[in-house]
Amino acid sequence: MKWVVLIGSVRKGSYNAALAHALPAIAPSGVTIDFLPSVATLPIYDGDVEAAGFPEPVSAMGAQVKAADGVIIVTAEYNYSIPGGLKNALDWLSRLKDKPMAGKPVLIQSASPGGMGGARAQYHLRQVLVALDSHVMNVPEVMVAQVHTKITDGKVTDQGTLDFVAKQLATFDAFAKKLAPAG
Repeated sequence: MKWVVLIGSVRKGSYNAALAHALPAIAPSGVTIDFLPSVATLPIYDGDVEAAGFPEPVSAMGAQVKAADGVIIVTAEYNYSIPGGLKNALDWLSRLKDKPMAGKPVLIQSASPGGMGGARAQYHLRQVLVALDSHVMNVPEVMVAQVHTKITDGKVTDQGTLDFVAKQLATFDAFAKKLAPAG
């Protein structure tokens, strides 16, 4: 299985990026994880730009998503929702002719210094992913609350968090395999 990760935060020192970068080491056997380019590399969605032709970073991201067996989105919560850059990336992906997110297994994770761990962002993200016709795994959910106490020097160091995320990844592996095309 080959999965790609889309990180919703662009902040240097992002807790969500730290969580995302912990994933390859705890992924199930036989799974490789690659990272999509930063959402900051995409221009703001504009129908006039789309009409003139898709920007290369959008097409490249779409091709990476299309080739993957699953997508993991790790995002911060901004003002009770998802970051604008993440929404923009999903808007662009939704416009590509080959619909790379359609039918794609998707896993959501979030982390926050607050007590809810990004729950509201996850629920808004699920609404957006309906429009992209993605198959979002429902449970277990990973919402890392008080993440600042679980990361040291940009790395997730809390073993309980790593263990729980590893269990989620194992569940996602089975979920993605069920949705994989026969062949």
